[in-house]
Amino acid sequence: MSHHQSTSESKSDWPTATLRERISVGLCLTPFQRKLLQKKLQSDLPQQYRQRIEIMLLADEGKSQVQICKALGCCAATVRHWILMARMGQAHNWNDHPIGRPKAVNDHYLARLRELVSRGPKEFGYAFERWTAGWLSKHLAKELGIQITPQHVNRLLKQMGLSTKGKPVQQNKSSNLNNPSNRIAIRDLDALEVSDLKSADWLL
Repeated sequence: MSHHQSTSESKSDWPTATLRERISVGLCLTPFQRKLLQKKLQSDLPQQYRQRIEIMLLADEGKSQVQICKALGCCAATVRHWILMARMGQAHNWNDHPIGRPKAVNDHYLARLRELVSRGPKEFGYAFERWTAGWLSKHLAKELGIQITPQHVNRLLKQMGLSTKGKPVQQNKSSNLNNPSNRIAIRDLDALEVSDLKSADWLL
């Protein structure tokens, strides 16, 4: 009897708790997700997992990225990643990724970045002519789930000897044919004797 009575009393509290949650409408999470994360936060979790949950709960309360970084003492990349996960409805995946920083740039990311720059944005359905670091960052975040800042994208491009301004540079190559240095090289060929030209292996 007493056990049944205590159970019924605890159940009677559920609608009140649910109503209390609904009064404060979240920005990123559903009431179910918020309740689940709050429950997980009460269990014994590694600090990194707790941090992920706290990031999403604070973002749901309307806290900014800067405020969350200061409150939890974590890097901006981590905060940005888990806010994005919450907004995408992936809050339940808080323990799916290995502990540590969000997915790091790998060889596949670099190869795909090189391919995007070489092909141009119009081939991927965009209306603009030239990539920017910001759009490359957004596209690869959607495609590969690896989110880095536009500044980091620019650093990677520089390391690979690439640039978002690569195509205009290629167009300028045609103007190099009119450079005085090139004309001098052509005149130098005229100065060679015919016998030397015939014997030159690089002309065969």
